[in-house]
This record gives sequence, structure tokens and C-alpha cells, in this order.
Amino acid sequence: MRKTESYPVKGSNSLWQLYKTVSFWKVVRNFIVIQFGRYTPFLALKSRLYKTFLGMRIGKETALALMVVPDFLFPERITIGRNTIIGYNTTILAHEYLTTEYRLGDVIIGDNVMVGANTTILPGVTIGDGAIVSAATLVHRDVPPGAMVGGNPMQVIYTAEQRKNKQTT
Repeated sequence: MRKTESYPVKGSNSLWQLYKTVSFWKVVRNFIVIQFGRYTPFLALKSRLYKTFLGMRIGKETALALMVVPDFLFPERITIGRNTIIGYNTTILAHEYLTTEYRLGDVIIGDNVMVGANTTILPGVTIGDGAIVSAATLVHRDVPPGAMVGGNPMQVIYTAEQRKNKQTT
């Protein structure tokens, strides 16, 4: 189960009430920084921008590929470990706006993780150290350390022990 906090809303759906939950100017700043970061090929610059202006925690030698989209509204709730690769066009969400509520959840991606292209990571998810997430996966629950997962809905393809045994045979 994902670890999210739920906040009920009254009246119109929660997305119509967006600026009651987050500052308009914060969204504008985040949008500008993320759009620049999505297109820059300079990994160190992208990490520095995201850490400085968005409050994301990003480990050394972590690579966010072109077109990666961190959460525009709550990027400070995203932590990515060291030496991790986030593949092309991946979306990392720390929020969900629904009809009667909105939810927030921290996203924690461990060290030495590989996330394939076109993946969506939902709020409240932890991806353990050394995990591999195949391309086009919907990460809707925690990923154990060292596991390989993939698909929509996400399924465990190999556990860490199965991966280790497969590599040694």
C-alpha cells in the first residue's frame, strides 16, 4: 500500500481548488525550472537546479534523462539516491488530485536504481536500493531492494535473490 496523506475537499473537485493547496507563484517557479531541466542535457546542472530551486534531494552521480518530469506541485517530497538513473520521459508524482480529496506522499528512490523510460511513479512509493524498473511501468506500490519489476500494473519479475541466482548460473 502506498503511504499517502489524504485531504478531503468540499464543493468542486480538488483540482479546481489547486491554489488553495499550493501557492500559484510556487507552481510558476517550479514549472519554469522543470521545463528548463527537462530539456537540458547537462546532468550536473539539472541536479543543481532541482536541489536549489525545487528542494529535491538528489544523490551524487544520479542521472535524470531528458524529458523527466518531477512533480510540479510538491517536488520537495521527492528523494533520489546516488548513482541512480531515471529514464527518458519518466514522471514522478508526489500528489494526486481526485474528485473529493487530494493525496500527498513522499517518493523515495534508493541508491543504484535504474528506472526505464516512460515510467510513472505514483505518490507514496519507495523504490529500494539496487532495484530495476522496466520501461513503461506504472509504479503503484513499493519496490523491494534489488528486485526487477515491470508492467501495468507493476509486477515483480525477479526478487533480489532470484536475480542473483540467475546471474550466477
